[in-house]
Amino acid sequence: MTSNETEPARPAVSTRIVRHLDAPRSAVYRALLDPAAIRIWMVPDGMTSEIHAFDARVGGTFRVSLTYEAADAVGKSSAHVDTYHGRFIELVADERVVEVMEFETTDPAMRGLMTVTFKLVDAGVGTALSAVHENLPPGLSPDDNQLGWNLSLDKLARYLASR
Repeated sequence: MTSNETEPARPAVSTRIVRHLDAPRSAVYRALLDPAAIRIWMVPDGMTSEIHAFDARVGGTFRVSLTYEAADAVGKSSAHVDTYHGRFIELVADERVVEVMEFETTDPAMRGLMTVTFKLVDAGVGTALSAVHENLPPGLSPDDNQLGWNLSLDKLARYLASR
């Protein structure tokens, strides 16, 4: 590559999940914006969650740490922790939540703004939730991200069923 050439852009990598939840859209929407609920469901198995800040309004910010329970697990932010922060871009009651976030890390392969969009649609007696996680950093495996989201959405379904 000559000095006048630029490195080719990495294609945007995303994960997409659709899940049926046995709860009305209003209950699902509340669970997407309630920090107490987020602490319970938006954490993959084998991790615990701590909500440092959570202001659920357009322009509001959040900061969350996920800590691995296994002693040999490696975090993105520190030895056993993944910390991320972000802000809410769009909130449409009972329909859509859009947020941008990024990991707090010194690893360039894990840096960059990601966008997460949740869409909610009536589906029979429940809700179809569509979750799209866009612009994954190059160091984040799409398969691992998909697995983490599936585990978290399983917890969301259980959380909603317990209400």
